[in-house]
Amino acid sequence: MEDQNQSGPSFFSRLGTALTCFFRVLGSPEFARRVAPLLQPAPVQPKAKPAELPPERVHASGLFVLSMLQREGRLIDFIQEDMASFSDADIGAAARVVHAGCRKALAQSLTVEPALKEAEGASVTVPAGFDAQRIRLTGNVAGHPPFRGSLKHHGWTVTSVRLPAVSEALDPRVLAPAEVELS
Repeated sequence: MEDQNQSGPSFFSRLGTALTCFFRVLGSPEFARRVAPLLQPAPVQPKAKPAELPPERVHASGLFVLSMLQREGRLIDFIQEDMASFSDADIGAAARVVHAGCRKALAQSLTVEPALKEAEGASVTVPAGFDAQRIRLTGNVAGHPPFRGSLKHHGWTVTSVRLPAVSEALDPRVLAPAEVELS
């Protein structure tokens, strides 16, 4: 048998209290006035809104990847440079350095595979119910799948991620620190 002290008053005890209150409220306006606030629903406390993170914290992992591409391949330097004054040979030589460094950074942190295994230029069939995030149709798109076409780019998917957690102590907005060589 349950302990009455832990489970609250019994049904009959509560019924007796309810009937007593009913008749007292009918007979005493003062008692009714004192009891009325107890019958109001408890005010609902609004849920505390979680503090919104600044954009650089929300996107810290993306900024971290960009900083890795800068550190290993000087990608931002390459993109920010005005190439109009450089020869094609100079741009090609710089692109080789950027390519090697960015490829190294990518291999250290992600494993990527083609979204479609067929070779570019191959004839492929896109079935009904295809994943529109993995396959983008271009050209004369009409009718319903299955579609037949030529693979222009095999796409990329990530199969594993090896990124460290971004420390709260680091400012993710700093993609590359300024370098000062002391003499």
